[in-house]
Amino acid sequence: MTSRSLGMLALAALAGGALFVGGAMRGGDALAIEAGSQDGWASRTVWACDQRKAVVVEGVRPDERMKPEKAQQVADLLMDLMRYCNEEITATIGVDQVITVYANGRVYEDYVPGQSLPIMAASFGEPTPRETRIWDAELAKVVAEGDRLFHSDEIGSNGVACAMCHPNASNTHPETYPKFQTQLKKVALLRDMVNWCILNPLEGTALAADDPKLEALEAYILSQRAGTPLQAGKH
Repeated sequence: MTSRSLGMLALAALAGGALFVGGAMRGGDALAIEAGSQDGWASRTVWACDQRKAVVVEGVRPDERMKPEKAQQVADLLMDLMRYCNEEITATIGVDQVITVYANGRVYEDYVPGQSLPIMAASFGEPTPRETRIWDAELAKVVAEGDRLFHSDEIGSNGVACAMCHPNASNTHPETYPKFQTQLKKVALLRDMVNWCILNPLEGTALAADDPKLEALEAYILSQRAGTPLQAGKH
């Protein structure tokens, strides 16, 4: 069986909801092609960050690091397919460099990145009014919680609150991070300084990087400097 035929079989497998990648099955019980199982054929699959777009690279083993030029080709193809943000799309790059795209139950051979597919393209940078309202409302909730925490003594142990030293987040300058901070003796992020203040003036416990309280405090501080140009490293 040829590499091209196997590539088409892999797309057929995806049509049935499954993909065999590096020894693991994604999806249901439909046909899956095991990399390297026939005629020395091998493939490696790379997924976009939305987990809706995938590029199957023929001739590369699942455990093999791609050469820089091949990795760039894969990244460019994934970004090209991201134009169709709500679609689940798989493409193969054949050993002969021919690109085949599977989308909406159809196969498009000899695809050239940038050309049109009969799919609704994403309107990046043009959210709908409903999307804007949702995003603004969700951000407002996090900022409001950060405002509350900033003016509360609950994240410390001595009764001092952030706002007592920094009314309305004044003199925090979040737009200047990352920068070297003498207190920490290293280049710090905004959250590093928030935790330094919690540990020292507030005599509290540092917040974990994924703690919603830390996210809320950052959101509030940044919201107070909205529109200020970024000046990373400035003192």
